[in-house]
Amino acid sequence: MKKIIYQNSLSIVFLSLFILVFAGQIYFGIQEYNKELVDNGFHTVDFVEYLSTGHFIEATFENWESEFLQMGLFVWFTIFLRQKGSSESKGCDGKEEVDREPNPKKKNAPWPVKKGGIWLMLYQNSLTISLLLLFVISFVLHFYGSLKDENTMNILEGKPPLSALNYLTNSRLWFESFQNWQSEFLSVFAIIILSVFLRQKGSSQSKPVDAPHDETGE
Repeated sequence: MKKIIYQNSLSIVFLSLFILVFAGQIYFGIQEYNKELVDNGFHTVDFVEYLSTGHFIEATFENWESEFLQMGLFVWFTIFLRQKGSSESKGCDGKEEVDREPNPKKKNAPWPVKKGGIWLMLYQNSLTISLLLLFVISFVLHFYGSLKDENTMNILEGKPPLSALNYLTNSRLWFESFQNWQSEFLSVFAIIILSVFLRQKGSSQSKPVDAPHDETGE
């Protein structure tokens, strides 16, 4: 058991942090949402009811959407874009191990590699495809939640609800998206550039401490 925990400790810790912070979001989100309801003369909602509100759905997937977009584009762009000296980039000269063609005869190679054809094509691009698919799903749910919350507020204020088509051009939807996207792209830019000049001993995301600034790759 100790070996399993050690070998998976990075994912376990981040999953645990996610659950903890997600619980905090829900706890304080209910309080915030109920304040809005009370201020408009409506009854409050409980935990189960809150999970189906546009307030919760929008707040959750608005953030997930930007994360998956950032990671998907980062994985894809690192195929052919470079940053000299960054630990987050491939080298500027020649091909690297990740560029080589997969060998179906390699011991313990994943089954799509051995199968070849369409399965290999999908598998060798599966990380980017999965991340961008998660982005699309999250964006759709963000849109749904944001529209639902907007119409809930409209009802509370005695205004007519908006249709999905009309909401596509609503400034609120795109403000919610762009305010998250810009922060994700800034954070990627920061790690790319800072890893050129700064180090963290022992981290797989850093170059060795004694590596020169112009050395590219981890």
